[in-house]
Amino acid sequence: MPEQSPSPQPGWRPWLGLLVAAVVIVLDQWTKHIAVTELVFRNPYPVTSWFDWMLTYNTGAAFSFLADAGGWQRWFLSAVAGMVSVFIVVWLFRLAPEDRVLVTPLGLILGGGVGNLIDRVNLGYVVDFISWHYHGWYWPAFNVADAAISVGAAAALWIALLGSSPQDAVPANDASRSE
Repeated sequence: MPEQSPSPQPGWRPWLGLLVAAVVIVLDQWTKHIAVTELVFRNPYPVTSWFDWMLTYNTGAAFSFLADAGGWQRWFLSAVAGMVSVFIVVWLFRLAPEDRVLVTPLGLILGGGVGNLIDRVNLGYVVDFISWHYHGWYWPAFNVADAAISVGAAAALWIALLGSSPQDAVPANDASRSE
């Protein structure tokens, strides 16, 4: 049986993803603290004609899914967030060098998930405070963690659909490309 070469060391890239996650967590928890101490529950503070600061609490998942489930959802959603977070950390450390563009999106998703997990475990709900609306149409209130998850997921999807490296977007018969 031939000897297998050792797997390459992950290097600094997973640590960059963890750093991105840590920045998101700190920013998320800091802004939630400000919202809880400065805003009145369900009382909008207008910023523009389409944007308010408004403190709300979400006991469910995205778009208040399971919000009225009776309490069991707190621990179920916490367990799911915990498992997904562990999966993302493992993924970061196992990323192939050609998938390095996923480091930041995965860090954003991880940081957002952990930021909301902290609320859910400590408070039993997630603090939301950003409210967008237009002519009577209201987007569900959200927070920095939700925004990080959304941006990270959109970036990961974009990368998955368009390729993981700039060379993937260059046609093979492009004469200007140097080999």
